[in-house]
Amino acid sequence: MERATLLRSSLACNRLFSFRSANMLSHSSLSPSFSSSLPRSRRHLVPPSLTKRSLLRRHCRLLPAASSSSSSFRLQKHFSTLSPRAVATPSQSPSEFAGVSDEVAEKLGFEKVSEQFIGECKSKVVLLRHKKTGAEVMSVSNDDENKVFGIVFRTPPNDSTGIPHILEHSVLCGSRKYPLKEPFVELLKGSLNTFLNAFTYPDRTCYPVASTNTKDFYNLVDVYLDAVFFPKCVEDFQTFQQEGWHYELDNPSEEITYKGVVFNEMKGVYSQPDNILGRTAQQALFPDNTYGVDSGGDPQVIPKLTYKEFKEFHRKYYHPSNARIWFYGDDDANERLRILSEYLDMFDASSAPKESKIEPQKLFSEPVRIVEKYPAGEGGDLKKKHMVCLNWLLSDKPLDLETELALGFLDHLMLGTPASPLRKLLLESGLGEAIVGGGVEDELLQPQFSIGLKGVSENDIQKVEELVMSTLKKLAEDGFDTDAVEASMNTIEFSLRENNTGSFPRGLSLMLRSLGKWIYDMDPFEPLKYEKPLMDLKARIAEEGSKAVFSPLIEKYILNNPHRVTIEMQPDPEKASREEAAEKEALEKVKASMTEEDLAELARATQELRLKQETPDPPEALRSVPSLSLQDIPKEPTQIPIEVGEIDGVKVLKHDLFTNDVLYTEVVFDMSSLKQELLPLVPLFCQSLLEMGTKDLTFVQLNQLIGRKTGGISVYPLTSSVRGKEEPCSKLIVRGKAMAGRAEDLFNLVNCILQEVQFTDQQRFKQFVSQSKARMENRIRGSGHGIAAARMDAKLNVSGWISEQMGGVSYLEFLQALEAKVDQDWETISSSLEEIRKSILSQNGCLINMTSNGKNLTDTEKYVSKFLGLLPGSSPYEATTWNARLSPGNEAIVIPTQVNYVGKAGNVYDTGYQLKGSAYVISKHIGNTWLWDRVRVSGGAYGGFCDFDTHSGVFSFLSYRDPNLLKTLDVYDGTGEFLRQLEMDDDTLTKAIIGTIGDVDSYQLPDAKGYSSLLRYLLGVTDEERKIRREEILSTSLKDFKEFADAIDSIKDIGVVVAVASPDDVDAALKERGNFFQIKKAL
Repeated sequence: MERATLLRSSLACNRLFSFRSANMLSHSSLSPSFSSSLPRSRRHLVPPSLTKRSLLRRHCRLLPAASSSSSSFRLQKHFSTLSPRAVATPSQSPSEFAGVSDEVAEKLGFEKVSEQFIGECKSKVVLLRHKKTGAEVMSVSNDDENKVFGIVFRTPPNDSTGIPHILEHSVLCGSRKYPLKEPFVELLKGSLNTFLNAFTYPDRTCYPVASTNTKDFYNLVDVYLDAVFFPKCVEDFQTFQQEGWHYELDNPSEEITYKGVVFNEMKGVYSQPDNILGRTAQQALFPDNTYGVDSGGDPQVIPKLTYKEFKEFHRKYYHPSNARIWFYGDDDANERLRILSEYLDMFDASSAPKESKIEPQKLFSEPVRIVEKYPAGEGGDLKKKHMVCLNWLLSDKPLDLETELALGFLDHLMLGTPASPLRKLLLESGLGEAIVGGGVEDELLQPQFSIGLKGVSENDIQKVEELVMSTLKKLAEDGFDTDAVEASMNTIEFSLRENNTGSFPRGLSLMLRSLGKWIYDMDPFEPLKYEKPLMDLKARIAEEGSKAVFSPLIEKYILNNPHRVTIEMQPDPEKASREEAAEKEALEKVKASMTEEDLAELARATQELRLKQETPDPPEALRSVPSLSLQDIPKEPTQIPIEVGEIDGVKVLKHDLFTNDVLYTEVVFDMSSLKQELLPLVPLFCQSLLEMGTKDLTFVQLNQLIGRKTGGISVYPLTSSVRGKEEPCSKLIVRGKAMAGRAEDLFNLVNCILQEVQFTDQQRFKQFVSQSKARMENRIRGSGHGIAAARMDAKLNVSGWISEQMGGVSYLEFLQALEAKVDQDWETISSSLEEIRKSILSQNGCLINMTSNGKNLTDTEKYVSKFLGLLPGSSPYEATTWNARLSPGNEAIVIPTQVNYVGKAGNVYDTGYQLKGSAYVISKHIGNTWLWDRVRVSGGAYGGFCDFDTHSGVFSFLSYRDPNLLKTLDVYDGTGEFLRQLEMDDDTLTKAIIGTIGDVDSYQLPDAKGYSSLLRYLLGVTDEERKIRREEILSTSLKDFKEFADAIDSIKDIGVVVAVASPDDVDAALKERGNFFQIKKAL
């Protein structure tokens, strides 16, 4: 589950050698656009992207980038954690990192097992063992200010009731030292955390935190340690009901329903075809061990879980003897042990390590085939909506590091870029719309490999299977192109050197990597040391040739491996309604078995639980959670160095930062002269630039050239409102990175893709349309809140309308129509792509942004000048005015799902509201109190949140995987009254202010700093304004909350509603409120 923040790419940084981050669930706060990509084996406590959102970036709409390295996250998963530089600051020498003192360790009850300096992450690493309990601790000391702590338990379930997942949510709902309802939420409200969440994998549960402030960091650590070892949930049945499942009955005359945060979260998961496929594959590959059940919970099985089983699971596995504990960063290594000893010394050794041991799955003697159904909409040709995926369990035991590395490299060669042969051939075959599976997964005890297609015709299932097998056989026989091997090697080495984990703390990335071995009682140091195996692999390839290295791997682990499971997924338009009917019938039987007294008691218990959920914690309980004071907060905003200049009349922004000799650049073009009707074609234009060839280079050769010379190039549109202006900011951005010595190559390649790529490959373009359509369909099912938000914005402002044309329901409709048009009128489409290029590409309105050290920036200027000299001076098209919006009525977008995504929004600037920094504090507080309590805790949704786009004035309410619809809208409408009735003591207000500053000052790596500075420049956000807003944040008062209520009430009165919802819930809403919604069927 997730209570904090969920970008797949960020979660994917933990695996050294494989593409897909396989396996985890979590406690986080939802990424509006990417949460659907959550790896199937990981769940979060809170939808991960709702907790830490930059106060600038969250208001810009960056559509998914077309990228030269395809899914850039893939590589991160394999390699990014391994970079030779663990921190992007000039590194200290090993002697400067004070490790753990032998004397202190002994005195506190620990023994050193091993101590090593790991050059790859520039860290002194000590493995310790707590003598009394056997708890193991990895203490990693370096100069990274972004400190990380994590405690991990092996938690193998034996059924699909979701015990590990429900427990992961529940332990953070109050503990011995922190006896309030949800200390986790208090930390979200009032800490400077850079990461705060929890993850459930199929075999382990992780509780990580991170912060750059040492005092704050130790506060977070103490709350988490108390939560896992002494949670209130093992004595409080109502927490189990709230987070897991319970019967709900408001009135004995009404129907009984199921409620529970995890229950509804997993209903959402089981509504998504890709998730059903992933779960089916994992359980079929591992029928005989713990991976054969769903640790996240199957909604049909969750209600079988008893409170007694829940408590016993905690007693058995949440014990120091079964724990792996990780510390990382620049804090005092001895202080870490002092904090731990206070907790660990309270326990004696237990037998948990034996009981939690993961048994390997024995290999099959022959392949298996499984046919499963998934919920589908009634529209379209269902015969063309099948999915097929081939899955292998690669070994009956864990692999050595060298083999793992070689398999990861092989995975990248076969699937890592659009030019990779297995991926390319599958997509070019025309047998399906998009790839499923996606390669090697190595987060569990035994590695797997999976690949297939979705959007397949019923008659082509067999052809897909044959194509996969024949392509693998051909690759084993012929080997790989030398340029492809060189491009992969450069991409991997660049990723290692850069060590860019995005917003994901580097220390957490390393922790998850280390755990891949450590959790199975293997060497935790080994995954951190990749340099020698990598050099050995390069030497082997140079000496024996790549075929001698990779062909035996394909033959042994895939072609000649009988442990293969083929999954065929069939669309079933009746499945969702059948499951709803079965649930209703089961609940009717439960009600029929109850006496009048039973029903009265259930109604009373329902009210009692709701009363508890909606009653605020007493001030003394709230004060138990440690927090910072305003004196701990810097008064000035963080400054990013910027020099604004010109090269050949074009504006150039330079950011002098230490980047490990990497040059990051953005080339920005103005889209304002683009015709309105061409806007929906822009995302496909971006993809075409990177995935079509030139006169002299095939797209494969161009892709390999980018891989050999750079760290990757991506192209995407960016759109945002600009405060105080009618016209939106609408740009096309080309982002690239390379080692500074390759700057000339980088700008030459950017010029090549912009000016030389030819829009002539009709069949490839048709693939792009199919892939984009499949992606959008998946997004509507998995990220309905993002779809609702885009749709509401499109009704309220021009910027929102533009974005929705390029990434919302309107875009999906455009793609559906375009699919037929590609065959009928390719010439018009090709010339439209050319017109987009001519409209956008010119020196006029161009801007260059560069981030690196001063010398590199100066050295690069000559290449920028050459690049600009090759651009046309101006566009042949006049600037145009886009003045369109969607009709303002309420809308229900109906899809086959068991949960809803409910949105309501309005423009508060239209009421006369003038922006103040206090709005950031108020918005965060509404999300972490009123909406959290009413939509998630009491309402049972996985997430409820709000967002204030200060550029446009749009204030949005959204819910995620929500069992309700109209009830949730009633909560939104009650927000103004909540603010008017709000009472806050100084401590609560201070926490709200500090938590907001934590968002404003979110930790950034150098490339992100340079990029944030660019966005501020484009949107006219000056340092002076940032200073004023910060002062307003720090001086926020209760009076500001009360005054904001009037602005919020305008949304209640004239706001627009968009719900992405199930047919049954929309029908029920219309029965209750007449013509409340216009209905649109999206799938």
